[in-house]
Amino acid sequence: MSAVNTTFLILATILVFSMTPGLAFFYGGLVSKDNVVNTMLSVFILCGLSVVLFIAIGYELSFGPDVEGIIGQVSHFFLSGFDLNSIEDPEMGLSHAIFLAFEMMFAIITPALFVGSIVGRMRFNFLMYFVVFWSVLVYYPMVHMVWTTDGLLASLGVLDFAGGTVVHINAGITALLLSIFLGPRLKRSDEHYNLSWVLLGTAILWIGWYGFNAGSAFGINDVALNAFLTTTVATSVAMLTWMLLEIFLKGKPTLVGVCTGALCGLVGITPGTGYVTNTGAFFIGAICAISSYFFVNNIKPRLKFDDPLDAFGCHGVSGIVGSVLVGAFANHTVNTDVTTNGVFYGGGFKLIGIQLLGTIISILFAAVMVTLIIIILKRFVSMRVSTEDENTGLDFSLHGEKADYQIDDHFKDVSQYSEEFRGQLSRFNKKN
Repeated sequence: MSAVNTTFLILATILVFSMTPGLAFFYGGLVSKDNVVNTMLSVFILCGLSVVLFIAIGYELSFGPDVEGIIGQVSHFFLSGFDLNSIEDPEMGLSHAIFLAFEMMFAIITPALFVGSIVGRMRFNFLMYFVVFWSVLVYYPMVHMVWTTDGLLASLGVLDFAGGTVVHINAGITALLLSIFLGPRLKRSDEHYNLSWVLLGTAILWIGWYGFNAGSAFGINDVALNAFLTTTVATSVAMLTWMLLEIFLKGKPTLVGVCTGALCGLVGITPGTGYVTNTGAFFIGAICAISSYFFVNNIKPRLKFDDPLDAFGCHGVSGIVGSVLVGAFANHTVNTDVTTNGVFYGGGFKLIGIQLLGTIISILFAAVMVTLIIIILKRFVSMRVSTEDENTGLDFSLHGEKADYQIDDHFKDVSQYSEEFRGQLSRFNKKN
């Protein structure tokens, strides 16, 4: 076991874990005040549910012995009898234990991403059931198809360094379908609960994304450093691009817009972060921000689905664009895993064709499986809350909690206890 690479991956694992509470703050700050608790709980509870499920069957379904290039086999329920100290990656000197821990963080954050499409109107128990079936039937197969040597998409030559197809396209398509099946909110509001939380969540996500992208190199090497830099460049460019679009088209920049732009840059660079140069990262960040901006502001309003926090507009659109653009900007000098250079580095259209095919397969697989899960699950569990609960807000109706607690009117006024508060109230009794 390599102590250096293992330590590196432990740190990367912690960073990726931090993204989920960061996302809870990001989404919690964007929603209306009556749905803050429900939104944050729906994200954070996955730190429990997804971990248990991944340990039970998820790791082997994702990385176990291949079954038709689609999924792995489960031979050790809850990893009973599995030698976690054995070496999973001899080249990097990593044991199964640390590899499992790192990949488990991806299994947590991915379903948390599509929570942004359901806020304010989905039953909490439906979400829990859905995440279980979605993880087993959609997420684990996608991991196996893309990130194992025998996987279907890997065999086609599809490149996805840190999760463009597995994480963002997957979550984005899921978000789109969930929002369509749920239907629009009864009352739409553009009022955000706490913009400070939005900025805090964005900052945590950006920091955690270094573990997400650089950690996917699985060791201290040139590829990890490249991923660190390209992540920074693409995110910064996307942030500025979104801001400039707002200034020129709307007349003023917004904090929500700048944070959204940064998120699109993080999403867009993820599939190619270890394959492209900083120049490639510059263009990927700009193109993804432009694509998501015009989808969210011009295309989405004409469509009938209600995705309140633009989970599809950011993760789906930027994930799709970023995945395809790997075929334009991938460079063998950055990573020897790139056997065919992208269009702009003399490789012709072969790689971009492969990326386009892999992206389409990912979209279709996620769309079909998610549709089937929703249709079948709805027969047994109600999907949407009642009209009364939705109008009240899910914080109080489903959880009996509020994000803000204020002193109710029935509490007695402090003036009735003037003797106890004589010192504090004395200056109010002085005559001018």
